Amino acid sequence: MSAAYFITGTDTDVGKTTVAAGLLHAARQAGKSTAAGKPVASGCEVTPRGLRNADALALLAECSLPLTYAEVNPLAFEPAIAPHLAAREAGVALTVQALLKPMQHILEKHADFTLIEGAGGWRVPLADQDNLSDLAKALQLPVILVVGVRLGCINHALLSAEAIARDGLPLAGWVANIIDPKTSRLEENLATLAERLPAPCLGRVPRLKQATAEAVAEYLQLDLLD
Repeated sequence: MSAAYFITGTDTDVGKTTVAAGLLHAARQAGKSTAAGKPVASGCEVTPRGLRNADALALLAECSLPLTYAEVNPLAFEPAIAPHLAAREAGVALTVQALLKPMQHILEKHADFTLIEGAGGWRVPLADQDNLSDLAKALQLPVILVVGVRLGCINHALLSAEAIARDGLPLAGWVANIIDPKTSRLEENLATLAERLPAPCLGRVPRLKQATAEAVAEYLQLDLLD
């Protein structure tokens, strides 16, 4: 039976792609077929084959189904700025409709385990009044929240969870990614998150010297997802 999720973070640079790649790797280890999408990415490198984004490449590397880079990441922009600003500078209309069909194409592959990864946090702007969260709503996907554990993460996590619920989507699970291992009262913070977030914790990823998908997968529990 296929399962698909939209993965978002409490902020930018909280290890969303690191965790996403780890989840995909864990699914592959469990014998599942995998697919992923990164609908929009900024901060891309110019290559002979076109713009390439490191996060999208990391996801592609963990897809067991034969997908092209363009399928995984249909809209790529070079400047490392907010996607809606990068798209505006490139003269591209970054709307939900522009992203919806490519991501539906990924979902129609019917992999056993599919992840669609957002950019930054839940309320990332697109064109006009659209937000990237509107794409998750249009796809009607349950959400996995990556919590970057550092000072202030409880507020960011709870507000994100509230916004996801207000948008009518279930929070399927969350992952504690320890960005700052020296966070004061780390265990107490994690306990508070577990008490207040309305979904199971899928894992607690420590600060790793080499955060490969294989290394991260060891700390994740896919069986806690519905």
